[in-house]
Amino acid sequence: MDSGPSPHLVRAAKMSVWGPTDAGHLCPISMTYAVVPALRANPELAARYEPLLTTSVYEPGLRPPLTKAGLTAGMSMTEKQGGSDVRSNTTTAKPLGDGVYRITGHKWFTSAPMSDVFLVLAQAPGGLSCFFVPRVLPDGTRNPFALQRLKDKLGNRSNASSEVEYDGTVGWLIGEEGRGVRTIVEMVNLTRLDCTLGTATSMRTGVMNAAHHASHRRAFGAALIDQPLMRNVIADLAVEAEASTAAALWLAEVTDRAVAGDTRADAIRRIGLAVSKYYVCKRGPIHAAESLECLGGNGYVEESRMPRLYREAPLMSVWEGSGNVAALDVLRAIARQPETLEVFFDEVEVVRGQSPALDRAVTALRGRFADVSDPADIQFAARQIVGDMALVLQGSLLLRFGHPAVAEAFAVSRLGPGRGDVFGCLPAGLDIATIVDRVTPKVG
Repeated sequence: MDSGPSPHLVRAAKMSVWGPTDAGHLCPISMTYAVVPALRANPELAARYEPLLTTSVYEPGLRPPLTKAGLTAGMSMTEKQGGSDVRSNTTTAKPLGDGVYRITGHKWFTSAPMSDVFLVLAQAPGGLSCFFVPRVLPDGTRNPFALQRLKDKLGNRSNASSEVEYDGTVGWLIGEEGRGVRTIVEMVNLTRLDCTLGTATSMRTGVMNAAHHASHRRAFGAALIDQPLMRNVIADLAVEAEASTAAALWLAEVTDRAVAGDTRADAIRRIGLAVSKYYVCKRGPIHAAESLECLGGNGYVEESRMPRLYREAPLMSVWEGSGNVAALDVLRAIARQPETLEVFFDEVEVVRGQSPALDRAVTALRGRFADVSDPADIQFAARQIVGDMALVLQGSLLLRFGHPAVAEAFAVSRLGPGRGDVFGCLPAGLDIATIVDRVTPKVG
């Protein structure tokens, strides 16, 4: 983590630039980053381990964590009967005294099992609690951590995921007994930020690959990039990627403000992360499929690397809560903290008057919340409502911080009537040349 101003934003920018090299190794990097705020619920552990989790030094090998120059962290939360409903977990933690517990149970999904330390959820006498579990104990002995099997995943194959059995495994309590979910909330917030960032990075990679191919491929007497319909598709993909990137980087900057004590920033982050995680990650697979199609049959073969991009795309939508979980989390946040919704509308209406399409969309969205009489109705429509929240947020951000050509294209194609169901449905009259040029790699 950068120690200068806006460390979360600086890290996000670096992560986004590095992301296209290999998505698999980003998982342990993300979790190591996200473990830190949860670990601070146990100040004694944080004092010893945080410097090793935040260093830029990587040191492989299984040794006592405090003897290493740098550590990586994973998480071991999910059980087969619970999934996202971690309160139904059955793994138990028996107290031994002085904050030390013995953990016993099965975890259906443990991310990055090669890591040095893990956050683990287990049922203590006081309820579901969070524990700090090292692979190797301070005296050098192996902590019981039995790998049952590695998961045969759709994508993200360069990063191991596994089923793990704990059998009297030693762990240290983080936070209070019974407050395990509250303890890991901050970890979830940061990994949701990285899900949004990772998807936006994947989108930019996909559209740049598509634009590069279209620049060098000739068909029907002209380069593909010069043919009107292909330009529409490339431009539309670019608009989606820029809107998603703007949201991800803005959320990183909001995180900096929230961590510094800005209560309004903390409120907008609470709702903005769930909104963006839902929508951006939901758009990722569709974007990857369209980018692949721009290469035609070449995109369907492994040499193009587009199949790998396509396989990676669904991961971000599944990780840290599937689409339904993220959408319902937005409604839950609004119900528990109604002020978050007003802070959200204050944020998107900063640019009121600059775009009639955005103004109408925001007014309509306010009406959706005002007209709700039965909570079941809003839950039934959660995806539509949260998707509309994401769109007005992205539109507002592009008007403030994006290129005018991109902002205009986004407003008329995403916020106005006749929204297209597929990419390549931008209306005439937009500055397509500027949008396409911004995503076309320059050679030489």
